Amino acid sequence: MTEPQRISSRDNPLLVKLRRLTQDGASYRRTGAVWVEGEHLCAAAQLRGVSVSQALLSESAQRSARLMAIARHAPRISVVPDVLFAALSTLESPSNMGFVLDAPAPPELAVSVNTLVLDRLQDAGNVGSILRSAAALGVGQVLAIKGTVALWSPKVLRAGMGAHFALALLEGLDVEALQALTVPLIATSSHAAHMLHEVRLPLPVAWVLGHEGQGVSAQLLSQCALTLRIPQPGGEESLNVSAAAAICLYESLRQR
Repeated sequence: MTEPQRISSRDNPLLVKLRRLTQDGASYRRTGAVWVEGEHLCAAAQLRGVSVSQALLSESAQRSARLMAIARHAPRISVVPDVLFAALSTLESPSNMGFVLDAPAPPELAVSVNTLVLDRLQDAGNVGSILRSAAALGVGQVLAIKGTVALWSPKVLRAGMGAHFALALLEGLDVEALQALTVPLIATSSHAAHMLHEVRLPLPVAWVLGHEGQGVSAQLLSQCALTLRIPQPGGEESLNVSAAAAICLYESLRQR
């Protein structure tokens, strides 16, 4: 059984490392480590059997049998005073536990599975929400084009609520990499001639979601087999990209 080790100094190397991970969302690309904060995300990692290198608990969390049971998924457990844990937290209400994961190695691109393509999306909350919908609605992999927010950043992880652990995630891709896919690409546009629900959708398929302000790039749009319009009888000019993603993925699931 793993015995917790106490840390009392804010200058401890582990705490210094974690502060860097929380302050720079893309730092996992350099350090090879991912910081997962909060009971829900830690429990999701435990449930999925994700490899964890280190657990960190606040002193108050150590008194919880439930949190200790989750923490024992890690080979090493460290306990810090509540005030030191709060200094690491990026939440308005600091959590009391976290995991350090090894940054996952990029999986091989699967050419014939249900796919979601993120084209330079910038908002971490949008991307995390999209990943939740993808995990729930049958997507096998998510491909992020260069310029998309870092998928394993703390903000995207929080918004994803554990979806990361159920998806194959590839990031930093060039548009040309999508030519390897054998499934058709479909984008949405408010100017498209055909409505989403009026078209028999191919299966599997790769849905393309574009930048929140600029939309799908012209280069990527030229590779799409279809461009469809989501009906908006209320008259709004456009939908939030995470809402559009959920609608498109659900329609694919419904038709299946």
